[in-house]
Amino acid sequence: MSPRSASVNEELRRRSRERLLQAAVELVGERGYEATTLGDIADRAGSARGLVSYYFPGKRQLVQSAVHRLMHRTLEEAVEREPRTEDGRERMARAIDAILALARDRPVLMRQHMAGLLQAEGFVQCPEQQRLAEVLRDVVVRNGAQDVDVEYPLLRSLLMGAVYAMVLPNVPMPITTLRAELFERYRLDWEMGVPPDAEAASGATCETDLSRFFATGEEPGSRSGQRRA
Repeated sequence: MSPRSASVNEELRRRSRERLLQAAVELVGERGYEATTLGDIADRAGSARGLVSYYFPGKRQLVQSAVHRLMHRTLEEAVEREPRTEDGRERMARAIDAILALARDRPVLMRQHMAGLLQAEGFVQCPEQQRLAEVLRDVVVRNGAQDVDVEYPLLRSLLMGAVYAMVLPNVPMPITTLRAELFERYRLDWEMGVPPDAEAASGATCETDLSRFFATGEEPGSRSGQRRA
């Protein structure tokens, strides 16, 4: 048997890393952070346990990278969904709705993510976090920001605050209240994006198959209408 080429080996390594990211999101969402071990994640991913430490320094880095991947792909899919639009206000509405929906539908996962960001290390500098920042920054640019370097971190902070308010144990704030505040801040019409009442009327539910967000070499923006099952 001839040895595998470098490109084949690279693809196999990439797929292994993707499976670990997906497994981390699934397990932390199901069990919580403390109840999830690196061994559990490796087993769910069908990977050797040694591969986890090969790709990630530890559990916190793995989980934060995994959540950033889910956020990046969810956000990108939302702003690029059909009917596609270049309207900056509509894209802003879609971005806000995408992030708020993650907090509503995956409170355990997002609560852990927020807690991790409050640790001394803050953001884990990883490709997933950088891609998330690029998509969100592009939303700000297309919305006509006068000073992107001011408006981008402000939007990021407002969204983080809204997520925190939604996942706070015992006293979470409703998505409609937070959405109304954000939409007023950015002068968006309630009918833009994906209003919560429209989602409820359509019977949309939180999807459990996250595989497309972790598919190697494919971006959600290339597929239409898949934000929710």
